[in-house]
Amino acid sequence: ARFGAVMCCCGPCAMYRRSALTLLLDQYEAQFFRGRPSDFGEDRHLTILMLKAGFRTEYVPDAIAATVVPHRLGPYLRQQLRWARSTFRDTYLALRLLPELDGYLTLDVIGQNLGPFLLAISTLAALAELVFGGSIPWWTGLTIAAMTMVRCSVAAVRARDLRFIGFSLHTPINILLLLPLKAYALCTLSNSDG
Repeated sequence: ARFGAVMCCCGPCAMYRRSALTLLLDQYEAQFFRGRPSDFGEDRHLTILMLKAGFRTEYVPDAIAATVVPHRLGPYLRQQLRWARSTFRDTYLALRLLPELDGYLTLDVIGQNLGPFLLAISTLAALAELVFGGSIPWWTGLTIAAMTMVRCSVAAVRARDLRFIGFSLHTPINILLLLPLKAYALCTLSNSDG
């Protein structure tokens, strides 16, 4: 928000000027991926279209919005699958936009995609060590903890809110559930199920 370029204005919580929407409506309605209509991730796609058109996207901390969130694991994983596919698809669109934006945003977008990849490599290395060596080396755990703390600390400093450090507790969920789901999403980008 500090750079006027929030990279994803979440659907139920976003508001746009009618004039801006009208200008981009044709592009927005014609969202395709690999020649097929893309029917999810429209919030991220619209945000990127707005940024490409030169509009600012901002966070309004005192705004109030309501949305529906999953209460069970199955719907949560389907939501995360849709979000992962959307992130991968629209990162391609965003990469062409990044040179026009602040360097931190480039780092953040790359980190959103490279971070899970590095976490997956660290996790696979730990599993290989456990299977072939009988234990997990200390440096593997340290690498995973360091990646987690760097990401959470940067968010905490930038947001000026120490609560972001607590997001490090999400790492086990990320490793055990979301990394395999993201790998599946990457292998099935053209699918619309989920």
